[in-house]
Amino acid sequence: MIEPVPACRSGDEGGISGVEQDCEEMSDEPTGVQGLVCASFNQDSTSLAVGTRDGYRLFSLASVDKLNCIHEGGESPDVYIVERLFSSSLVVVVSRSMPRRMNIYHFKKGTEICNYSYSTDILAVKLNRQRLVVCLEESIYIHNIKDMKLLKSLLNTPLNRTGLCALSVNHSNSYLAYPGSTSIGEIAVYDTNSLSNIIEIPAHDSPLAAMSFNIQGTMLASASEKGTVIRVFSIPDGLRLFEFRRGMKRYVSISSLSFSVDGQFLCASSNTETVHIFKLEHHSTSVEEDPATWSAYVGKVFTAASTYLPAQVSDMMHQDRAFATVRLNMFGLRNICTLAIIQKLPRLLVASSDGYFYIYNVDPQDGGECVLVNKHRLFNGEEEEEEQPPLEEDPMGGGQTYASTLATPACVEHPASAGLTGYSEDGGAKKGDIIPEHEFAAGTIRLDDEQEFPPVSSQSN
Repeated sequence: MIEPVPACRSGDEGGISGVEQDCEEMSDEPTGVQGLVCASFNQDSTSLAVGTRDGYRLFSLASVDKLNCIHEGGESPDVYIVERLFSSSLVVVVSRSMPRRMNIYHFKKGTEICNYSYSTDILAVKLNRQRLVVCLEESIYIHNIKDMKLLKSLLNTPLNRTGLCALSVNHSNSYLAYPGSTSIGEIAVYDTNSLSNIIEIPAHDSPLAAMSFNIQGTMLASASEKGTVIRVFSIPDGLRLFEFRRGMKRYVSISSLSFSVDGQFLCASSNTETVHIFKLEHHSTSVEEDPATWSAYVGKVFTAASTYLPAQVSDMMHQDRAFATVRLNMFGLRNICTLAIIQKLPRLLVASSDGYFYIYNVDPQDGGECVLVNKHRLFNGEEEEEEQPPLEEDPMGGGQTYASTLATPACVEHPASAGLTGYSEDGGAKKGDIIPEHEFAAGTIRLDDEQEFPPVSSQSN
């Protein structure tokens, strides 16, 4: 079925002025806090967006001691998708009262930039500095974020009832990943710059449940509906780089995956009480020296024996376990997690449908059980704070640690240019595609505040 493409109407005469891990709906949990509908981190984990019964809230994540609400929007009730573009003033909102319409606001000015209406409910919206992607159940629309021009419609995609998709934060490697099958965990990877298919990755035997790119857009993590194994693939060639086992005792629902800024760690949360952090490192296979301990000897024997065992058993023996873990005081509630640097130290951040935001310290060298530093209410009420030791500078001393790596910008922003790779005046249409016309209001929808967009982070931790 050909999906009609939305009509765009400008709500800000001057156009777009000041134009990330995914928006996870949390409202279906009977034990969740009343009023919390969804939550999402922005692309560099410096901001948290929360959808509520009354609208949405945006929080700054610059401090461990305080969760600062920087904006509260009440334009639409029952917001189930809210996405902020980095630290800019652009925020995308979708409400249950109008689930087929996407509203884009400049929240600092209090104005609507534009809105798009679709033929079916919007299930997900993803942003980077160059593209805005809207995911419906059986189609995906790709826009140029600077003028909201439709570049491409991916029609008749495999049925995707949850709107599962991932968009790379790095606009130079602006890859989009979405399910390529309804029966198995196949990942379709699409280049939103060149508007072309890249590769299909046979990632899992079961349908997909979660996906996430690293910031550089060179790796893609995925989990299936079983939730026992998490795999990491290289992009764009699709080679399997890492495989981690979350557990063996039970199947779980993975609700979020997120890489650290340097791509050395990957965190995963689910509907269980445990959040896992995996370390992306290749272990040495050298066996020149004799094992110093009994456990090392046994490990060496198992490694040698795995060559002769069935593939499933051999794969299980090569799957790495969690480097660090967090035990939440809850079970069965949806939550999202991310890894970030706050006040010069690596932290694990968890936003939960119990209405709280949790901050944990992460030991980037030894891992183990993460320590709860603080927790904050996402709604009005008294703060509940955990006692914590004084914040210190990098405790590891010398060498390039996880914290020092993350404190350094991962990529350099290039100035915007008029000629974008893959930009097409006909909307990227190819033979057989139907690209309906747009209806624009008077005045060009464009970027006119380059100091705010692209938003280059300049804060010092």
